[in-house]
Amino acid sequence: MNELSYPDFQRALTQSKALSDAAEAHGTLSGALCAAGPYSLEDWLAEILPDGRAPAGQRDGLRAVFDATRAALQGRQMDFQPLLPQDEDSLAERTTALGEWCHGFLYGLGSGQVQNLDAVDGEVSEIIRDLTQITHVDVDPSDSEESNEQAYAELVEFVRVGVQLLFEQLASLRAAPRPTDPPLH
Repeated sequence: MNELSYPDFQRALTQSKALSDAAEAHGTLSGALCAAGPYSLEDWLAEILPDGRAPAGQRDGLRAVFDATRAALQGRQMDFQPLLPQDEDSLAERTTALGEWCHGFLYGLGSGQVQNLDAVDGEVSEIIRDLTQITHVDVDPSDSEESNEQAYAELVEFVRVGVQLLFEQLASLRAAPRPTDPPLH
């Protein structure tokens, strides 16, 4: 997913009048791909865009993010990466984006079959709880910049590996038929 540019993705979302920023939108996509059976570009756009449709000039870029994210999660190389601001951006901005990414991920996860944490095994439940805690991440002003950078890098790596593990562990839920709403009479 190295070819995806966070600033370009953010620009595409802004021009599409998205309801979330790039980090949260990518987290939503990643979480939904982990938990929802068939999940399409249209499903994702309906979640992040006011009318569910991207302007013609932005649709290809959003499709590229969707396709690359799905391919990375499904790939055997474990090369999934959360789409976050670049290292040149401030640590505070990157840390805030990581929390927003995790928030989006949990939202996307909830859009699939993971409605009840009691229904999943211990490791999956633990990762989800840790991701919930990361939504509150912040830079510690009492620590050195180097220490904060190291902590940020470790959290990003935890998220990366945790999401890949969740994708693998939730495969059976994605394959299960989605519950349908009862007919209205």
